[in-house]
Amino acid sequence: MKENVSRIISNPETSLNILNIDPWLKPYEDDLRLRMNRYTEIKRELLGDGESFSDFANGHHFFGFHQTHKGWYYREWAPAADSLYLIGDFNNWNPSSHPLKKKKNGIWEIYLPGKHSLVHTSRVKVRVHSMGIERDRIPLYITRVIQNPETKDFSGQIWAPKTPYQWNDKNFQINHTKTPFIYETHIGMAQEKEGIGTYKEFETNILPRVKALGYNTIQIMAIMEHPYYASFGYHVSNYFAASSWFGTPEDLKSLIDTAHSMGIAVLMDIVQSHAVKNLAEGINEFDGTSYQFFHAGGKGEHSAWDSKVFNYGKHEVIHFLLSNIKFWMEEYHFDGFRFDGVTSMIYLDHGLGTAFDSYDKYFSLNTDIDALTYLQFANELIKEIRPDALSIAEDMSGMPGMCLPIADGGIGFDYRLAMGMPDFWIKIMKTKDEDWDMNKLWHELSTSRPAEKCIGYVESHDQALVGDKTVIFWLADQEMYWHMNKNSQNIVIDRAIALHKMIRFITISLGCDGYLNFMGNEFGHPEWIDFPRIGNNWSYHYCRRQWSLPDNSELRYEYLNSFDSAMVHFMSERGLLGNGAPQSLWLDQQRKIIAYRKNDYVFLFNFHPTESYAGFQLPIHEDGRFQVVLDTDEFRFGGQGRIAHDPVYQTNNLPDFPDYKGIAIYTPSRTAMVLKKI
Repeated sequence: MKENVSRIISNPETSLNILNIDPWLKPYEDDLRLRMNRYTEIKRELLGDGESFSDFANGHHFFGFHQTHKGWYYREWAPAADSLYLIGDFNNWNPSSHPLKKKKNGIWEIYLPGKHSLVHTSRVKVRVHSMGIERDRIPLYITRVIQNPETKDFSGQIWAPKTPYQWNDKNFQINHTKTPFIYETHIGMAQEKEGIGTYKEFETNILPRVKALGYNTIQIMAIMEHPYYASFGYHVSNYFAASSWFGTPEDLKSLIDTAHSMGIAVLMDIVQSHAVKNLAEGINEFDGTSYQFFHAGGKGEHSAWDSKVFNYGKHEVIHFLLSNIKFWMEEYHFDGFRFDGVTSMIYLDHGLGTAFDSYDKYFSLNTDIDALTYLQFANELIKEIRPDALSIAEDMSGMPGMCLPIADGGIGFDYRLAMGMPDFWIKIMKTKDEDWDMNKLWHELSTSRPAEKCIGYVESHDQALVGDKTVIFWLADQEMYWHMNKNSQNIVIDRAIALHKMIRFITISLGCDGYLNFMGNEFGHPEWIDFPRIGNNWSYHYCRRQWSLPDNSELRYEYLNSFDSAMVHFMSERGLLGNGAPQSLWLDQQRKIIAYRKNDYVFLFNFHPTESYAGFQLPIHEDGRFQVVLDTDEFRFGGQGRIAHDPVYQTNNLPDFPDYKGIAIYTPSRTAMVLKKI
């Protein structure tokens, strides 16, 4: 052990610079060394000397179906199986005519002579005999799965179009000088119709909206095949198949290609934190054992999600999951991933009910070091394939080092989702306006782990689901159904619209390095998401997005949509997202005032429900002239137009604070404004 540790200390690839970045980690130095020792040890076992993860993660190039000039190869990994037989419409589903031969290391193979022995769109399965049981299964590396509309069962489908998709995005790269403005999407519920939307409809109808709003990234949910539509895509069955709920592989490729032509990066919501338990569709017990991919016994069961938990310490599982990452980047040109359920991965109790209120919670016997090691490998692979690619961690625990480079002792993600932000907004909206705590607001939105970047957001899909509430519903509730017409006057709606804009504006501008919004929430979509299920008679009424609302010039949704677009364009074009913590100028709990500065811009928020302040003295601490360039109270955003943009404010010594230089300005209640130094 001492020899291994000394090797790590002297190896610049695995330093512990994380201790310099966060000195509070010093008592856990041994745990961090163990983490990096594990990373080095397993990496050497997997790769040997000289090989890269990109060389290693090629399972999809070997397993599954592969056409040659003379025939087809089909291979599977099923170490505990007794026999495998390829079945399908090519052999009239004969259960024994096409046996696979067992090779070394649990690999099975069959060669079908003839280039057309399997044809495009033909359906296939594999019959697996193991321990006296035989089951018809979908091949592990199949790239397309379809459902029989009559019997409702799923089968694999050979996908080998005569003319492969011709990409046009050769020169597309993510510009890391620009921070990500992410539009979180779900293809199926992205249309207004009461039904399942398609990749092509999204490409035609939604991408132009995303571009117009100013977002430069889309994050697509539910891409990996899932048998139950209402699972939101989180119970994955087939890891190498693009969901057929929304169209063909070519349709998805066209969507991504078109997004790239518009300068929009495309991230995939990748689910490697767990897998569906299904035997008919998924990978569970493929070779007849519970432990082929997952932990055996209770450790392999996720009780809260009713799903299976991967064994990240098993080399074959690492190979499968890393190959999965490479496949999506190669085959579909995804620009990176949002890793779902990272908290569930890295703790043996999946973080359920744990309050991560001390560093001891991060470094204990509850921490799954195998999962942390796997995530390091995943991030290393992503950067090997494309240095410009992005990886985002959905981790609510705040694990130190999650978004630090592996070379510094970190896990290697680019960003983490700031999951405490939406939780904070829900808590504060449950209190009276006059009780909103400006100090807590500042702390929650401006505090993050040192040197680790976060994606800030007010609400994601989580807050839009049945059982939760969107921000607009917390603020307006049922009044939305009667008073969103521009001619209708209602104090509840006036308050909701004012705060909806302010909440978003302070979140995006105060402390995050990237920003996320779930589609439709920018204009205050009035209804929750409820997927078709028995409880709603399989209705799609609440599983869609009503774009006609912001497009209707008679409704106030247009105001919120216009503000979101102006806000995103403003923050993006001026480079105001990220670039370090803002400078605090004023924090006033009694008057509900928060003011801060970023570069040459001063942000001033008045959260007071009733009080406006004429001649408010705002310290800026330098000589200069300032002018309002954007405010939430503009008429075009449904405001009252109380803030003038024409005046130029010259800083002077303030009457009440003669040692401070600043400006005196009118700040109306429930408004936010930005002044630019001119």
